[in-house]
Amino acid sequence: MKDRYVANKLGLVNFWYYDLEEFQLSEGKLLLRGSNGSGKSVTMQSFIPLLLDGNKAPERLDPFGTKSRTITNYLLDEETEEKTGYLYIEFKRKESESYISIGMGIKALKNKSPQSWYFIITDGRRINKDLFLYRDAGELIPLTKRQLQNELGDVNFFTESQRAYMEKVNEYLFGFDDIEAYEELLSLLISIRSPKLSKDFK
Repeated sequence: MKDRYVANKLGLVNFWYYDLEEFQLSEGKLLLRGSNGSGKSVTMQSFIPLLLDGNKAPERLDPFGTKSRTITNYLLDEETEEKTGYLYIEFKRKESESYISIGMGIKALKNKSPQSWYFIITDGRRINKDLFLYRDAGELIPLTKRQLQNELGDVNFFTESQRAYMEKVNEYLFGFDDIEAYEELLSLLISIRSPKLSKDFK
């Protein structure tokens, strides 16, 4: 990874069964333990590779490659008409206290396509320490797209384009010379996460 950045923590706001949750990593590593069906795979596929390129295609969200569940399914239930959530990964440079965070916001509306926006925090601020993705008004209220854009200011990266976001993540964190090489890395990550890797991997 470019400039020796490693993943330092993963975070969710108002997404799936999580109101507000962070997972601290140790030198880029995280161990999740739990019985079958407890949510380990769903939790991890919400970050990798989703936040590395912002591609929300249903088959990218399912380790089995099916199209049975969309990103909206992780936000809405039968009683919820509208919901906004956030996902993010914080990266730390190994040799210093230097941080970069990447993430996305999703607004799900029943019977409509979800809205998405993407961000990269490069000014050193850290989520849930210096910058918050929600307001606390007695209950957790995620920032709107416009509120987040205002919080980020002009020095950080914000876009509604999935392609532009992917290109910037590669630029800041991986440094592949062309985007096709970066896409090959993501395809490999999808392949090796398969629950039946020994059977299907070529």
